[in-house]
Parts: sequence; structure tokens; C-alpha cells
Amino acid sequence: MNLDAAKRFVGLDHGLVTVSVARPDGSVHSSVVNAGVMHHPVDGGEVVAMVVLGGAYKLRRWREHPIASVVFRAEWQWTGVEGRVSMFGPTDPLDGIDDSDLPTVLRDVFKAAGSIHDNWDEYDRVMRDEPARSCSLSPHT
Repeated sequence: MNLDAAKRFVGLDHGLVTVSVARPDGSVHSSVVNAGVMHHPVDGGEVVAMVVLGGAYKLRRWREHPIASVVFRAEWQWTGVEGRVSMFGPTDPLDGIDDSDLPTVLRDVFKAAGSIHDNWDEYDRVMRDEPARSCSLSPHT
């Protein structure tokens, strides 16, 4: 799947997307997060990337069933991406990303979502204290 359409939407609504995951009973849990498109920090493939705080329900579900759907939208236009989720963070290690790389990866995801920060040291501290995870969605082809 080509992610060019998703890239166009990032700047139109501050990278806000709706992400949906299936609950064990088959119902759907949806929430709004900031996401963007970037190259995966290990394999280099293009992915949808987001930073999710450590206590989020979707993280628990993705550990059991790593599939999600994301909708980028702006006004009456939208594009959806679905695929396999990978997570990396303090409690979700990923080969190729060590603890010293994680702050840079989290910053890269934040930037891909169209965000800027005026104090990166503060951002790093919050991400460390809140045990954030970076999640990537590799789209189905």
C-alpha cells in the first residue's frame, strides 16, 4: 500500500487520526492519537507511526492481537490504513533499537505526526516518565 495519501493528511489536521482495535468480544475500541508516516527505524519500510502512552488499552490489545486500522481525515476527505502493529519502548524491546536510541525514535515519530516541541529535553523527560511506546503500523499490501 502506498502511504502518499496518508502523508498528505498529516498536516491538514495536526496529525490527528482515529485508531481502532478489535476487542476480544469482536467489538471495536477507537481513540484519537497523533500519527504520521515515516521510515521504520529498523527495517526502513514506510509505516504509519504514533506515540502511545504506556497505560493505553490499545497497547494491551496489540500485545495479544497486533492489528489496527487508522483513519486520517480532514473535513470531508479521508484515507484509511490497516495492518500489523509493532511496538518498541522500555517494556517492548525491538531488535535494532536500544534504550539509547529510543528518545530519538520517539522524537522522529512526534515530528512525523507534524508536531514540533520547543523543549526537547522536557519532551524526553515526559516520554521517559510516562513510559511511552512508539508504535508502527505496517500497511497490508
